[in-house]
Amino acid sequence: MLNVELPAALEKRLEIVARKTGRTKHDVVVEAIVEQIQDLEDGLIALERLNDGEGEWLSLAEAKERLGLDASDRSDG
Repeated sequence: MLNVELPAALEKRLEIVARKTGRTKHDVVVEAIVEQIQDLEDGLIALERLNDGEGEWLSLAEAKERLGLDASDRSDG
């Protein structure tokens, strides 16, 4: 169980979002926390992979080439 006291302005914003989405404040807060934790975990995984020394570094041009992306292939309209 976790109890958090929110600043008044944030509490008001939370109430508005919950009301406009037809959800409870609890549901909005839990979803926000889940998303934030997932983002942080993804960032930690990325840092671990950057620091493991096993990755291959590519320039933007090399990455585009490997992905088959070529600016001249794009049509503008």
